[in-house]
Amino acid sequence: MAKHQGVGNAVSYHCCRKRRNFPVGRQSRHTAGRRTPSTVGGRGELRIIGGRWRGRRLSFHAAPGLRPTTDRVRETLFNWLMGDVLGARCADLFCGSGALGLEALSRGAEHCDFVDREPGAIRQLEQHLRTLEAEKAGQCHGGSAEAFVAAAAGPWDIVFVDPPFGAGLVQPICDLLAQHDCLSAGACVYVETAREEPAPTVPPSWQLHREKHAGGVTSRLYRLD
Repeated sequence: MAKHQGVGNAVSYHCCRKRRNFPVGRQSRHTAGRRTPSTVGGRGELRIIGGRWRGRRLSFHAAPGLRPTTDRVRETLFNWLMGDVLGARCADLFCGSGALGLEALSRGAEHCDFVDREPGAIRQLEQHLRTLEAEKAGQCHGGSAEAFVAAAAGPWDIVFVDPPFGAGLVQPICDLLAQHDCLSAGACVYVETAREEPAPTVPPSWQLHREKHAGGVTSRLYRLD
């Protein structure tokens, strides 16, 4: 992947393989609008539900409001993606705990870029990748998802878009993904929002492949023609 250049007031966090600079933005999966996970001593826990790391439990940086995608929603998503994950290059934007990207790697994805503005989340993901002996398969990037997408070489086969609910970040990141040459032919883009949020406006080439409402969450999977 091409080297990414920082823009504006940038902050650099240690990444799994190389240091990357991106401006810190508002986005992260840390927001008061999401249900706070159960924590012990300021830590949360997620469980990988499929693949080679199935059943592994990993702690994560329990910032206020952080809520990893639930087991139920992840199971639905990866059933939708069955046949697409093996060998895929992925990006987990607004990654938070990294639940989606780690699940993809567990199920055979070749590579995943993890992007988040929270230094604690990035440090914890780096530790998870070391623990799982997956440093070469995952790369962590601290800072703005918008700047990362604008600078990234790609292409990605699967992109996970799961920003804070109600923060108005879904449409801008979908616009950037559509504008920049960072998606492969036939790529999948997963978008998770609060149920009351409208669906993003996407290009005609993004076909709505699957949609599901579960509780207060809406999951949409787009596939590029």
